[in-house]
Amino acid sequence: MNDRAPAALRLLNDYQRDFPLLPRPFAEIGRQLGLAEDAVLAACRDGLACGRIGRIGGIVAPRRIGASTLAAMQVPVERIEQIAARINAQPEVNHNYQREGDWNLWFVVAAASVQNRERALTEIGRDCALPLLSLPLREEYYIDLGFDLNGGAKYRVAAPGSPPCALGDIEHRLMAALENGLPLVAQPFKALGEHIDISEHLAIELIENWLRNGTLKRFGIVVRHHELGFTANAMCVWDLPQDRVDDLGRRLAALPGVTLCYQRERALPHWPYNLYGMIHGKQRAEVEALRARHAAELGLDDHPHAVLFSVRRFKQCAARYARNGTDD
Repeated sequence: MNDRAPAALRLLNDYQRDFPLLPRPFAEIGRQLGLAEDAVLAACRDGLACGRIGRIGGIVAPRRIGASTLAAMQVPVERIEQIAARINAQPEVNHNYQREGDWNLWFVVAAASVQNRERALTEIGRDCALPLLSLPLREEYYIDLGFDLNGGAKYRVAAPGSPPCALGDIEHRLMAALENGLPLVAQPFKALGEHIDISEHLAIELIENWLRNGTLKRFGIVVRHHELGFTANAMCVWDLPQDRVDDLGRRLAALPGVTLCYQRERALPHWPYNLYGMIHGKQRAEVEALRARHAAELGLDDHPHAVLFSVRRFKQCAARYARNGTDD
């Protein structure tokens, strides 16, 4: 971002990744932005209070630790709030959106293990007694969750995911402590370490290692797109031949405006789609035009497809891979 942009905007934009992993990170950010450390901390607290910032922390790479799935449910409109409230109460659920279409409630279940993920889905299905799909990830092409607030180039495409790993006891405690976000104090890594009885130096070293080995996609400010004006978002899906999905998925992932792109399991006969691309924008027409342009460029709409705009957000928080238990 241009150095002349307002400091508040640069704070939200520039530190979604490459957050200073230093004993006094807010002082370093202040040095770069021409602000006092206290002013940076105050801006972060204000961002949390008004919802523009969800937290400061890490984006965990899919399938690196724990297990997750995208789930969908067919809910009668008159029951949508009741069912959404029941789903939100499940601790493993971190995102829950109403979308257009017959399958109108979409939520993410993230758990410490496959067993815990399946248990959560079973409990939700039992209590709601409605048709439920589970659509686990098969391949990621771009998962980053960062937003360029300056209208510039797309962030670099994320590298393919790393294989699963097991966290040691100290790593598990640190990951759990980070799920609510970095403490907004002058020495946050020291406070984090004191909370779980490790040193400031070790806390920083472990986060650096997670970034190097692919456990974390990035570490920094996690913004909430709706509060920043990105109120139109569409989940675009295609039913592609299996021998073409990887090539087209990687090409779609590299295009501007695509904020997520991945391949998921089909759930036949109800849900035949295997390629997903999320597009966020400030106006519906903007998203529709961008989707149409990308689909035409790649020939995607030669195949069965659907576009599901979000209608309502019921829940959006960090995934709780380290908090919801371990295998029985």
